[in-house]
Amino acid sequence: MREEFISQQYIVLIVTAIIMGSLARILTIIQDYRQYPSYPNGYLINAVTGVIAAALGAVAVPALMTKNFTAITFLSVAIQQFRDVRKVEKESLKALDDTEYAKKGDAYIDGIAKTYEARNYFALVVSIVTGITIQVINSKIIWINILSGCIVGTIAFLILRRFSKGHSIGDIAEVKLGKIEVRGSELYVDDMFVTNYLGTDNSRKLVQAEGIAAVIYPKNEHYRITLDNFGQRQAILFEVCRRLGVKRYNYTRKEYKTGRIAIAIVPLVRDEGAFIETINKTPLLENVKKNKELMKNPLENE
Repeated sequence: MREEFISQQYIVLIVTAIIMGSLARILTIIQDYRQYPSYPNGYLINAVTGVIAAALGAVAVPALMTKNFTAITFLSVAIQQFRDVRKVEKESLKALDDTEYAKKGDAYIDGIAKTYEARNYFALVVSIVTGITIQVINSKIIWINILSGCIVGTIAFLILRRFSKGHSIGDIAEVKLGKIEVRGSELYVDDMFVTNYLGTDNSRKLVQAEGIAAVIYPKNEHYRITLDNFGQRQAILFEVCRRLGVKRYNYTRKEYKTGRIAIAIVPLVRDEGAFIETINKTPLLENVKKNKELMKNPLENE
C-alpha cells in the first residue's frame, strides 16, 4: 500500500501561513486588551481561537490545489463556530455586568462581542492570503516563498486593521475638566445640573472634597446624535469607573440645549490626566454612528 506524504512545499506553506495568521490575532489582542474582562483566560481564549482560525486558512490553499473541494466546506463550519464564540462572549459579558462599578450596557457589550468575532477573521484572511502568495510565487528557493508570503500577509493585516479601526470620543468631541458645585442636595458641573441625590451631609462633603468631573463638548452639531445616545454615555462612564475605580458615586447627564455631556464620579484613584485620557479613548459604538453625508435629503441638491 502506497503511503502519501505532504510535500515540503505544502509544509512550508502551511507552517508560514499559520504563523502569520496567529501573529495577526496576537497583535490584535494587544491592541484591544482592555475590552476583555479576564487577562489570563482572555489571552488564552483569543490565542487558541486565533491559531485555529489561522490553521483553517492555511490548509485551505493546499486543499484547493489538490482538488479536495470537500475539505473547503469546513470553512463554513468554522465561521459558524466563530459566531458561536461571539454569542458565548456576549453572554459572559452580560453575566459579569452586574459585578462592575458601572454597567457596560447592552450596546457596548454587543460591540465588544462583534470585535471578538471579527479578530478571528483577521487570522483567517491573513493566513489564506499568505498561503496563496506562497503558492503563486512557487520559487525553488524556499526563503523567497516564505519572505513573499510574510510581506503580502503583513500588508493584508495592515489593510484589515486600518479598515476595521474604529473612532473614539476624542475624534468627535473635546473633553475638559469640569468644576463641581454642590447646591443643597443638587450636584452641578460647570453650572449643568447632574443629580439631586445628594441628600446627606456626608454625601455632599464627599462629592465636594473628592469628586472629579469632566464636560464633553461635541466638535460638530451632528456629533450630538452620537453623544446623546444613552448607550454611548454608559460606555464612557464604564471605562472611567473601571480605570479609576469608584468610591461612592458615578453620574452622567446631558444638556439638551448645547449638547454638552457631564461625567462625575468619586474615584478611588484621583488622577485627572487618566480621567480625561480614558474619556477621549472610549470607542464610539457602532450602533450609534451615523454618516452625515448619507443622511442628506437628495432633494436638497436638485
